[in-house]
Amino acid sequence: MKQQTDAFIPDGMNVFQRNVKRVGDCLIAFIALIIFSPLFLYCYLAVKREDGGPAIFKQERIGRFGKPFYIYKFRSMRLDAEKLGPALYKGGEDPRLTKIGKFLREHHLDELPQLWNVFIGDMAFIGPRPERQFYIDQIMERDSRYRFLYQIRPGVTSYATLYNGYTDTIEKMLRRLRYDLFYLEHRSWLFDFKILVKTFLNIAFGKKF
Repeated sequence: MKQQTDAFIPDGMNVFQRNVKRVGDCLIAFIALIIFSPLFLYCYLAVKREDGGPAIFKQERIGRFGKPFYIYKFRSMRLDAEKLGPALYKGGEDPRLTKIGKFLREHHLDELPQLWNVFIGDMAFIGPRPERQFYIDQIMERDSRYRFLYQIRPGVTSYATLYNGYTDTIEKMLRRLRYDLFYLEHRSWLFDFKILVKTFLNIAFGKKF
């Protein structure tokens, strides 16, 4: 059943905190782009060499204020991965993954180009994961509160990612929404820092999410 609510969900951060967060994201993304440039080159050449297709994959997502933007990743799937229409990622055994793509996904290296998204302001390091309009429409049919997420920039990682994992069903997307709304209402510099540290530890210890 579709949930209706006219209540405004206040942002846990004030204007000053949001501005500092944005400046910090921009500086860290710029430094990371420089530091990880050799890794960028290695991933680019590895993807390109496997099947000769484009190494960078871009896809339209919906961001802050409901505006579309292109999210960038290293391509991890075959060129015809969505020839039958939009399809959710099914985890490490997804038959659409290339050999190199599976490695990149398992180690989250496919997400590296999103440092550019953060640098130019389409995304933040921490925030709700951006979704495609195709799936947002389905979520909104069941829970219209998704519109509150348009208040903030989407993130490379999120509170929901840590505790909800990959969202390969609409039911998981609805559960992810509840985590994202909690984050919106309670976010702070400390909360962001905890999410960032936990994400790093999960990647370092090979946890799947």
